[in-house]
Amino acid sequence: MAVSVLVFFVGLVVLYYGADFLVDGSSRLALSFGVRPLIIGMTIVSFATSMPELMVSLLAVGKGSSAIAVGNIVGSNIANIGLILGVSALVLPLKVPRGLLRRELPFMVGITVVLYVMCLDGQLGLTDAAILLILLVFFILYCIRYARNTGADPDTPEHVVATEQGHRGRDVLYIVGGIIGLGLGANWMVSSAVTIARSIGLSELFIGMTIVALGTSLPELAASLMSAAKGQMDISIGNVIGSNIFNILFVLGLCPLFQPIAVDPSVLRFELPIVLLFSFALIPLCWYRFEVTRLKGAVLLLSYVTFITLLILR
Repeated sequence: MAVSVLVFFVGLVVLYYGADFLVDGSSRLALSFGVRPLIIGMTIVSFATSMPELMVSLLAVGKGSSAIAVGNIVGSNIANIGLILGVSALVLPLKVPRGLLRRELPFMVGITVVLYVMCLDGQLGLTDAAILLILLVFFILYCIRYARNTGADPDTPEHVVATEQGHRGRDVLYIVGGIIGLGLGANWMVSSAVTIARSIGLSELFIGMTIVALGTSLPELAASLMSAAKGQMDISIGNVIGSNIFNILFVLGLCPLFQPIAVDPSVLRFELPIVLLFSFALIPLCWYRFEVTRLKGAVLLLSYVTFITLLILR
């Protein structure tokens, strides 16, 4: 088992740096076109930071461990709100764009409700996948339309855009290298996680909901923390909302195309209601004064710690 633990952490490191390369390359590529920070956070960064969840979940389904796939997504979405948004707000209070409150945040809550309803029959099948992917297409088209209507970011200096335009080849290499790292890291993580779970009697669902979910959420944590530290609050909060949307629509939309995903009854009783609670709670937290303060961040972080504690005690 010692070898499996070592392989897991090596995979985690490779996964992290793969995601870091992918986020860095994709963000700089978007910046070279003068795209607004909120759009970068909602689309490019969110898509990039959701790649670990996609890789891990696809490999888990392929290896017959659908519990890890479901646990990974539900656990990651809870971690995105409780851990990542909470820690980011502790670093720097996050201003919430009013448009995000009117559009993207309610959309995230809505598709979380849709996911819960889909899981009531105990599995995610082809019909569920089709619905999720259609919603994903509508979301992407909306983001493209919004980016076109708002135009280039006036706050991005022309010399920055010009500099990044000269490095597009480098950015593409970063993206390719990041995808390769994600694939290798995810494969090592899933294989070793299944071995560890079976050897010590832990359920694959628990492993997916905790260790794997935290591991695949590291890119979101890194991207949001770096954005908050640099004062790019739009990217920070946009990344969290966008990642949750992509995790549900993109990752759980693709996985059932290969085989139906079984949903454990305990997920319906505990984990899915928790992710719904976190999602709904985010609306009043963000609406009041249009800011996620340090106090609100502390509440989110404490709520996440409570969730993990309850998960361990079950």
